Amino acid sequence: MLKQYSSPKLLTYNAKHIVCRLGDYQRSMKASLQLKMGQQLTMTPQLQQAIRLLQLSTLDLQQEIQEALDSNPMLETEEHDEAPASDTSNDNQLNKETSESSSQDSDSAEVDEQWSNEQLPEDLPVDSQWEDTYQATASTASSAAPVGDDDFDYDSRHATTDDLQDHLLWQLNLTPMSELDRDIAIMLIDGTDSDGYLHTSIDDVVSAFDAEHEIEQEEVMAVLHRLQQFEPTGVFARDLRECLLLQLRQLPQDTPWRAQAIQVIDEHIELLGSRDYATLMRKTRLKEDDLKAALRLIKELNPKPGASISPEQAEYVVPDVIVRQIRGEWRVELNPDIAPKLRVNADYAALVKRSDSSADNTFLKDHLQEARWFIKSLQSRNDTLLRVATKIVEYQIEFFEQGEEAMKPLVLHDIAEAVDMHESTISRVTTQKYMHTPRGVFELKYFFSSHVSTDSGGECSSTAIRAMIKKLIAEENARKPLSDNKIATLLGDKGIKVARRTVAKYREAMLIPPSNERKQLV
Repeated sequence: MLKQYSSPKLLTYNAKHIVCRLGDYQRSMKASLQLKMGQQLTMTPQLQQAIRLLQLSTLDLQQEIQEALDSNPMLETEEHDEAPASDTSNDNQLNKETSESSSQDSDSAEVDEQWSNEQLPEDLPVDSQWEDTYQATASTASSAAPVGDDDFDYDSRHATTDDLQDHLLWQLNLTPMSELDRDIAIMLIDGTDSDGYLHTSIDDVVSAFDAEHEIEQEEVMAVLHRLQQFEPTGVFARDLRECLLLQLRQLPQDTPWRAQAIQVIDEHIELLGSRDYATLMRKTRLKEDDLKAALRLIKELNPKPGASISPEQAEYVVPDVIVRQIRGEWRVELNPDIAPKLRVNADYAALVKRSDSSADNTFLKDHLQEARWFIKSLQSRNDTLLRVATKIVEYQIEFFEQGEEAMKPLVLHDIAEAVDMHESTISRVTTQKYMHTPRGVFELKYFFSSHVSTDSGGECSSTAIRAMIKKLIAEENARKPLSDNKIATLLGDKGIKVARRTVAKYREAMLIPPSNERKQLV
């Protein structure tokens, strides 16, 4: 802002200065064309599709392939139809059967009419069963799967989708009860968790009814005792002690060591939980052999009876890679059953015209290109998976020959350098991919583990250390289990430097209880 005492000459200079600055600003805002050189990483749609297929599990890959088959008419599966061994013999046999059937049609018609007239009654008795009059037909007999039928799926025919609540309600509908008792039973069933334990107290059930239907605790307890006879045995228990007692008391009276087991659970379950066997034998006045027999019976009980009835169906792991030893040589191959083989439909591909730009031809061209990309991405996924699995087997060859204790330390960087790929690619390949070996089915990530230094200057895999800890615990004296500090000392004698807290971490990862909980009578 100009002051009032400024001279006219100064005002003219300031105005010219402002005009010059505005001109420079306008010239700088003009559009211009500039040429620059640079590098930029761009992922093509084909690469994005290949990466996405690479990280899919077997089940997800099968679903992705099915969706591609449904949406793209250019894709189809390769089907191998085996021709009959001798077409001529089949034709001769067919002609022979045709000539014989024509001569037997009249005879069979007479037999069928005679059988129907003699054996089919006009009316069936009201209370009779169909099986009392007619024998089972071939269709009924075929419902039972033959012994050698590979298509028979036992799990699908015998699996149940009902949860524990539905199973208990089904038994309640078969039990004669009054309307009031049925309402009480439904409330108790609603208060039962998936393990079969009752979390609704008796007072809560009593207070839930209004003054018009006032009930007492004795009525609720009577209904509860009736429900505790339901299957599975041990349901509606309010704690572990009651659950085990329900199962023991429903055993036959002449069951060996039943009375001793009831005594131990009913009066001294705390001592059993703390594994204080010396005090337990003194208070129960049982000898060591008698206590062992009672404990064997207790171990046969189910602490979570409701868990046996679950709506969840078993999910089986389908291995992506199969490793087998043939003539002293380890071979790695892909599982041919994880995904169907795809190809481009030749009939539809022949309809594509190069110079035609119509909508139909463009549709065929686009889907043909997508089909080729998809098949190429699947092939790239299989090749990468096979290369990575082969390198893992080559690196961990001692594991396949000797066991877990011979596992070597391995990280993603080692395999990435061996196959000339990035670590992120190795991570995608080894996630949710499984390998079937003579020693079991393992995830590919199982073969990667950190290392621990040894006294000799070498390295030992953490997987091998877990195997050593598991072996030491399996060979320990059950009366005096090894503590974590003692295990660390024994590993130190073998030249492996492991702290006590590291032993505890590995032991907990393998779901092995501490030494005080592993103590038992032998």
